[in-house]
Amino acid sequence: MEYRSLGNSGLKVPVLSYGTATFGGGNEFFKAWGSTDVAEAKRLIDISMDAGLNFFDTANTYSGGQAEEILGKAIAGRRQNVIISTKATFPVVETPGPNDMGSSRGHILKAVEDSLRRLGTDYIDVYHMHGADNNTPIEETLSTLDTLVKSGKVRYIACSNFSGWQLMKSLSISEREGYAKYVGHQVYYSLLGRELEWELMPLAADQGVSHMVWSPLAGGALSGKITRNKPAPKDSRLGQIKFVPYEDEALYRVVDELEKIAHERDKSVPQVALNWVLRRPTVANVVVGARNEQQLKQNLGALGWKLTAEEVARLDAASDTRVLYPYWHQKGFPTLQRPFNPTAQ
Repeated sequence: MEYRSLGNSGLKVPVLSYGTATFGGGNEFFKAWGSTDVAEAKRLIDISMDAGLNFFDTANTYSGGQAEEILGKAIAGRRQNVIISTKATFPVVETPGPNDMGSSRGHILKAVEDSLRRLGTDYIDVYHMHGADNNTPIEETLSTLDTLVKSGKVRYIACSNFSGWQLMKSLSISEREGYAKYVGHQVYYSLLGRELEWELMPLAADQGVSHMVWSPLAGGALSGKITRNKPAPKDSRLGQIKFVPYEDEALYRVVDELEKIAHERDKSVPQVALNWVLRRPTVANVVVGARNEQQLKQNLGALGWKLTAEEVARLDAASDTRVLYPYWHQKGFPTLQRPFNPTAQ
């Protein structure tokens, strides 16, 4: 297992982490993902740790807290050997009150205590703000997180799904006030969603923030189950819900190339897709999920080999999309731009 530094921090994380959104199945939304119980979770965690994957990603909203509870029970007795990341910001209960969500001091302090209790631990390795809260002053959020770091309840802080200005303003305030800084940004990135490269990736490279990628297989669209000649069944989860946005023709164009490379390298389509994400320069970690042992072992097969530069270029071409303003305008004056290669790893 390869380990990489998480941003400008001393924390080393494996390049793959296990996402626990499949734990619990506490409501209809999460049942569609999975309903892993404690016994199954222990087995999957055993397989993960045998492969060197000791990083487990969860959130207080996953199945209304059940995912955290199951993870806590599954790692009981080996807490010192694992890295845990969890999140707050979104409401946990179905009918939240006005203070049961967001990144205010009161909500964060309650959320972290609830997560510690459910996980059965006295510290969280990486604590994320799950989304941006534009109703709370950023200073309030960061001062609260800094207090949690100083108390030892949280070791490192990260954000998720922030825009460029939100992340940059947060980093600036932390530097000005001497607060703990975000060292990670958990983001969506895949061959079907490359917008990260336009602003957030150069920002991360410049500011020393690592990316932790969620949904690297585009919500299952790049699992190899959907091809140009085999669309998703209308009664399947993929046939009913596009968890991330994409155009069908774009999917087929990418999968066509993935299938060719997978055949040439004797790998699976998802293994090639994951390996492509792992080649990107600011990516420290990719979150993978699995409902069973077979899926987990399939994901682990993305490690131990590398796509060639020529194969990466083929996938880049197949997944290329229209660049939005102001990025197309900036591309027209390349001599004024700081060199940045999103394919360099």
